[in-house]
Amino acid sequence: MLSHRIITTLILLPVVVGAVFLAPTWLFALLCALVVLLGAWEWSGLIGLERNSSRWSFLALIAASLGLVYGEEPGLVLPLLLGAGVAWWLYALTRLAAFRGAEGGGGPLQGAGGVLAGWLVLVPAWGALVWMHSLFAGAWYILLLLVITWAADVGGYFSGWAWGRRRLAPRISPGKTWEGALGGFVLAIVAAVILRASPELPPIQPGVFVLLVVTTVVFSVAGDLYESMIKRRRGVKDSGALLPGHGGILDRIDSLTAAAPIFAAGLYVV
Repeated sequence: MLSHRIITTLILLPVVVGAVFLAPTWLFALLCALVVLLGAWEWSGLIGLERNSSRWSFLALIAASLGLVYGEEPGLVLPLLLGAGVAWWLYALTRLAAFRGAEGGGGPLQGAGGVLAGWLVLVPAWGALVWMHSLFAGAWYILLLLVITWAADVGGYFSGWAWGRRRLAPRISPGKTWEGALGGFVLAIVAAVILRASPELPPIQPGVFVLLVVTTVVFSVAGDLYESMIKRRRGVKDSGALLPGHGGILDRIDSLTAAAPIFAAGLYVV
């Protein structure tokens, strides 16, 4: 229900913003790791790991990966991690374009491919967020990223509800429309431009800024659609039931898992 979504959002919003601005980077990394591990548990179900031992082994893999990434020099690991994230989401775009539904051979994602996909969805996103948080004014970069993804989601939802006619990806998420996507783009760009005026946010050249925002929005939509595709292949509506009105953790962070490494990679090369 919409009311449940609004209530959950109102509860989570100050918690998330408080963690971004008040927590030191080590604590922010730990809090994000907890969210990632909850998402990893849900992912293990989506890829058909039914035994608890298999699911806990997947969580251990993700946890160990986060620990290794955090313990390494950013200059050595970060480019590889962001590069892996960017490459993965470019590949994910091809999978979205090729998806023809379960009846077209799109059975459940499982096995080693499912484990690798989960790693690439979760670990680069975590690394991107932690690296950005460690930067000067890093909290403001993360706020900009969150504003972009949230605005794209909210704008897409209400624009699609009001004007949606042409389906964006009918085999993956029939409720999403091109009109909704356009509304999400517009709101995300407007919100980002407003936030860019803040003196706390380091200046970004206008052309680069627009390109960064647009690219981030595109991949935030891709992240949402990719998780929807995995759920459709598994035959479930939500990844979990932890968040009332939102489903599971993955249902809430799906856009961010794609947007974070793309946005961070853009900052890294600027």
